[in-house]
Amino acid sequence: MRAKICGITSHKDAMIAINAGADALGFVFYAKSPRYVTPTQAKEIIKRLPPFVEKVALFVNEDAKTIDNVCQEIGATLAQLHFEASQELCDSLTTPHVKVIRAQEDQDILKHSNEYRLVDAYCEAFGGAGKRLNIDWFKGVDCSKIILAGGLNADNVASLKEYGFYGVDVSSGVELEPGVKDEKKVKEFILNAK
Repeated sequence: MRAKICGITSHKDAMIAINAGADALGFVFYAKSPRYVTPTQAKEIIKRLPPFVEKVALFVNEDAKTIDNVCQEIGATLAQLHFEASQELCDSLTTPHVKVIRAQEDQDILKHSNEYRLVDAYCEAFGGAGKRLNIDWFKGVDCSKIILAGGLNADNVASLKEYGFYGVDVSSGVELEPGVKDEKKVKEFILNAK
């Protein structure tokens, strides 16, 4: 499984994730998140990164122009739409993007099944709640285009291998405190995911 470490707020944490084998880093552009970074902060981190790492910009309730402008400015390679984005918005984006499904029931995980998507547990706040989905929902489902998020950590990620998820996404499960990654947890998470 590919592994994304989300909520990167410093170059140090970005390098911890990359050196541990992360395939992607997530940068949160949602001001209410404790992992929020400004475009200027993200740009400073991204410009110092080595090549071949996906740089994902996470947005909540933004318009296509803002998403494209921020991604272009900071050098993001993918936008993560952590809200119910309209098809019109998605069609007007020039930045490659992945939709997020905030699943409340088992049928929700089947939305957008013909495209790569990130599936997270629904909560009132957007992201970072560490809430876990009912993994039984994925039994018998083609998970090859699903990136699973929500309540993951080094202790439970290896148990997901049998489902064939495309990838996993973690933030709070590898932190010392919100926005600060724990090197040992990051290493163990990625090792167990792969």
